[in-house]
Amino acid sequence: MSVDKLSERINKMREKPKKAYQKIGLMLQNEIVDGLYKVGDRLPPERDIAQRMNVSRTVVREAIIMLEIQQFVEVKKGSGVYVRKIPSASPSQNESLDNDDAGPFEMLQARQLLESNIAEFAATMATPNDIGRMRQALALEREELDSGSNESKGDEQFHICIAEATQNSVLVSILEDSWRRRSRSSMWKKLHSRIRGQEYRREWMEDHAKILAAIQRRDPLAAKIAMWQHLENVKQRLLELSDIDDPEFDGYLFSSNPVVSVELNNS
Repeated sequence: MSVDKLSERINKMREKPKKAYQKIGLMLQNEIVDGLYKVGDRLPPERDIAQRMNVSRTVVREAIIMLEIQQFVEVKKGSGVYVRKIPSASPSQNESLDNDDAGPFEMLQARQLLESNIAEFAATMATPNDIGRMRQALALEREELDSGSNESKGDEQFHICIAEATQNSVLVSILEDSWRRRSRSSMWKKLHSRIRGQEYRREWMEDHAKILAAIQRRDPLAAKIAMWQHLENVKQRLLELSDIDDPEFDGYLFSSNPVVSVELNNS
């Protein structure tokens, strides 16, 4: 191994990636450095990388996004991922890992676990004023879509209103922080840069209407399932819309909530 390659390995070791996608991205970087892939070469499909490295395709998707941000690879829709440049021995700011940036699908998984339970609790605690604010948020979301705006204030406001309906300020703060984290995330922005069109947002607005209906009925289990399914739909649509290999993506981080499944089986 050359001195440059050895220096590269030492630098990468010092960065100590904490997240699964960072570890997979670093492994792919090392393969590029070792000459397994050269500039202009096409990387294997996500499915093949996932099987070889024994991880989910969502983790590989996030690793590719990381490499894209670092400008090591170029994603060509409908064609694949191509090596753009070889990682350097002294990484620039663009090449360094941001260990605090969670992958977009990891964020969705965390939200799915948190917000399904928030919706369940909100269904038992919501006041008429809370319901009114949720309706206003849904109306704002509809206005944004009908006007063709790229704004998603109504979407965020709807989810925050549900948290506020729990009457628990800690839950509200946690959810607000998750939205701030998303807005700062270069990984999330890069994922959305691959997506064209707005129709998927109308589907999510319909999900919101189902969640609101369950909370209005004061049905905790229905609210929990509706929120869980909504975020599952978000995850699936983002996977499909951003997929460069196969529009019939068939993978999930996980497909069902064990708690919901147990409750349904016992009902």
